[in-house]
Amino acid sequence: MKILIIEDEYALLNMIEDFLLSEKYVVEKATDYHSAVEKVMIYNYDCILLDISLPGGSGLQILDEMKKKGKTGNIIIISAKNSLEDKISGLNLGADDYLTKPFHLSELNARIKAVMRRKQSDGKLLLSLGNLSIDFACRIVEVNNNILRLNRKEFDILAFLATNRNRLVTKEALAEHVWGDNIDMADNFDFIYWQVKNLRKKLKDGGSELTIENVYGTGYKLTV
Repeated sequence: MKILIIEDEYALLNMIEDFLLSEKYVVEKATDYHSAVEKVMIYNYDCILLDISLPGGSGLQILDEMKKKGKTGNIIIISAKNSLEDKISGLNLGADDYLTKPFHLSELNARIKAVMRRKQSDGKLLLSLGNLSIDFACRIVEVNNNILRLNRKEFDILAFLATNRNRLVTKEALAEHVWGDNIDMADNFDFIYWQVKNLRKKLKDGGSELTIENVYGTGYKLTV
């Protein structure tokens, strides 16, 4: 799962980043209005943590720009302003939640999981496909109730393909989601091929009914 933190307080930014990395998220950062707008318009995120007061502009302006472009991202406003007007404005512009600073990181994590649960896999953190189940919260995959041992990247690839099942996922989109935004500077995506190959073998050896189809030259599609 990939999260973008838009925050200009570096101490808080680094604290949130370290915590989310320990929770196995892929984390990207922006510290001002202009870099934040650039990121949200180019890339896609599972969740965006958005401060209102930013150098060069407002987080509410970012929400407005995203709304105009039809961009969504499970947005949680994190702000020192405990203003009812700001909360209403943010929610009306498409934010999913509002968390006032200071806050406990455990509460932030719970809010992230809550907004993702509402929009991912029909509102559930447990997804069943054929004889395979994915527990997104605990990062556990089971086939016929037997745990399938996956490394971190294999789980992230499977989770992304599963939530986009029966749809073509390009290599670029998969790489960006699992490895982060800067992956678009990679010379090639051979590393994805090897990760998917290993994942396919584990699924087959585990008796899974899922199939990861290779769409030649483009990407992958997961089918049951």
